[in-house]
Amino acid sequence: MLFQDLNLIEPILKALKTEGYTTPTPIQQQSIPIILQRKDLLGCAQTGTGKTAAFSIPILQILHEERTQHKEQKTIKSLILTPTRELAIQIGESIAAYGKHTGLKHLVIFGGVSQHSQTEALRRGVDILIATPGRLLDLMNQRYVNLEHIKILVLDEADRMLDMGFVHDVKKIIAKIPAKRQTLFFSATMPKEIQSLANTILVNPEKVEVTPASSTADTINQSIYFVDKGDKRLLLTHILKDKAIKRVLVFTRTKHGADKVVKDLIRTNVTAEAIHGNKSQNARQRALTNFKNSSTRVLVATDIAARGIDVDELTHVIQYELPEVPETYVHRIGRTGRAGSSGIAFSFCDEEEKELLKDIHKVIGKAIPVETEHPYPLRELSMAEKAKFDQKTKEAKKVSGQRGAARQGFGRSRNHSGDSAPAGGSGRSSAGGNRNSGGRR
Repeated sequence: MLFQDLNLIEPILKALKTEGYTTPTPIQQQSIPIILQRKDLLGCAQTGTGKTAAFSIPILQILHEERTQHKEQKTIKSLILTPTRELAIQIGESIAAYGKHTGLKHLVIFGGVSQHSQTEALRRGVDILIATPGRLLDLMNQRYVNLEHIKILVLDEADRMLDMGFVHDVKKIIAKIPAKRQTLFFSATMPKEIQSLANTILVNPEKVEVTPASSTADTINQSIYFVDKGDKRLLLTHILKDKAIKRVLVFTRTKHGADKVVKDLIRTNVTAEAIHGNKSQNARQRALTNFKNSSTRVLVATDIAARGIDVDELTHVIQYELPEVPETYVHRIGRTGRAGSSGIAFSFCDEEEKELLKDIHKVIGKAIPVETEHPYPLRELSMAEKAKFDQKTKEAKKVSGQRGAARQGFGRSRNHSGDSAPAGGSGRSSAGGNRNSGGRR
């Protein structure tokens, strides 16, 4: 299927052609026709699947056609709520790219900066408003924003809004929007609170779900470290003694865990910062900037907060704790080994996490090699288990060696990029790395 098969108008097709996009991603193929039919949508999809384009393109088409027919004044007709300014900016870039020939105006507003330029743009009039909840409420309370004419509401990354404590603000905002509207609701996960919120604001929604990727890139060297829970901090410090490891992304399951890892690292004179939902937008942006420019060596993140992190030349990912959702393993390690470059992924596994590891093996379809040469081995690992994992490790290394020999024999192609799972929004103005695949937003 091509974009031209989705009944898109010429101004949008022209913009997509300029951007180099011809083939929609699965979520775009499913979502665009539903949205163009003016139906509510419940989308369960990770960042990196192309969901930004999946809602941006049909919104632009609907508003363009309505303005052409009715010559409506410049009132806000679509509101896109997003948890962070990084994502808001990214969505704004998408709207600008896809809507360049529609004549529609959009505005991105977020906190942490002066509101003057934002209020001036609001006075001039915009069709599409992309906003973070906090700043939007501030401007609503100052009567700079009128939501009485909203026809399309988008909630993007709803689970992350819950994680960051924005749900109460979101409910306040929705209360000011006309009940007669189209609502598009996107979330990577569906915890009970998010499902409840969706049920209260959606009317007979169509559901779109993109199956999480389950393959890992051949360019990523993966290892499992069996270690006692209490020794993980010592093992992490031991690994980071290798000065060749310049930049490391460490994953934890909880915000508290991320903060604790940072404190432990700082005590050992390792520069580290945490990024999670309890951090302010300024703090998250500062931590990410420091990490990108190598002022900070280690960035410790929770899975939800890590969405949108895209760092060039990230060689190492360490999973301090294994994820409870096995597909998340793929997304975590997919931060490294991109575009054909090599990457290294270390995963710590304590006694309680062995079942999680089994689930990961099932999802990726292979056993991860075990690294036994380290000073903090798991004392509870039985001889039988060790023998079993040793055998699997030998088999995995044998297969890896054969692949390496094949690559040496034929040479490495510069176009080899592996099969890396999309793990987060890129933050770039384009919709994705593959210029023929409709954007990975």
